[in-house]
Amino acid sequence: MTQSRPTLLPALAIATTILVWATAFPAIKLALTELQPLPLASIRYAIAALLAVFWLIWTRPVRMPFRHLLLCAACGIVGGAGYSVLLNIGQQTVAAGAASFLIKTESLWMATLAVLLLKERFSPIAWGGTLLCIVGIGLIASAQAGGLTLNSGAAFVLAAALCSASGFTVQRHLVARYGALHVAAIMFIAAALALSPWLPLALTQTGNATTTVRIWIAFLGVFPTAIGLVCWAYALGRFGVARAGNFLYLIAPLAMLIAWMIAGEPPKTTTVMGGMLILAGVIIVNTRGKAATPQIQTMAEVPVTDPAKG
Repeated sequence: MTQSRPTLLPALAIATTILVWATAFPAIKLALTELQPLPLASIRYAIAALLAVFWLIWTRPVRMPFRHLLLCAACGIVGGAGYSVLLNIGQQTVAAGAASFLIKTESLWMATLAVLLLKERFSPIAWGGTLLCIVGIGLIASAQAGGLTLNSGAAFVLAAALCSASGFTVQRHLVARYGALHVAAIMFIAAALALSPWLPLALTQTGNATTTVRIWIAFLGVFPTAIGLVCWAYALGRFGVARAGNFLYLIAPLAMLIAWMIAGEPPKTTTVMGGMLILAGVIIVNTRGKAATPQIQTMAEVPVTDPAKG
């Protein structure tokens, strides 16, 4: 029994991470039936920030220099609050399964940012993977309300993925120096403060919501953020970034299945086809393109980002 625990616990951690992050997308869809996008994001991060404060008081991590604290807060505002608000707006018209596939383009955005900002090189096969992602995005968007116009739901979800990728790109060295949990705690608090003007409305709408919606709101604040992040950090320590990151490709297909089961959203053929193209493109960029872009590492909704995400 003692020999199986080192293998069993990391496996349970990664399974929990995948399950709660996949469930976040249909949970958002259901919560949006009674809450507006901004109040939903506000109360979700208020819950996460409360847990983060307790964690900081309990663990008392080494204090960050002020410049790193500001950078961490900026990541929380862009990669946390911005991501959540844009995803919520997008999911008003985009199916949960489709949104989960579109969010996977955050890895593509991270690679693109590395090319533009860090002057890293993109191999020809990585550009081929990018083309697959673009075709997949087009297929999914074509089946959503508004297609891929500037104010369409799909465009908002893609903008959410860009916010997430921006936050992850900036926070990479902070996570390496201070740890994922410390960085995420600061990000949660910063995101909650940025969204605090909408918290009174969130409390009012939550008070008027049904019990089922309240449960989903609590789920979003606790599981995809706090519990999902703890399990993910533990799994990273046992599996390593590369191996653990491979499991994250299961999130989008599982989110589509869960959305079908609990939100009554049967997957469309175009969503399945487009989603497979996006996953194939992301895998190509993150593997075959790795020699040209060695610094890119796939992270999740935490996203904290939530990752996570939902």
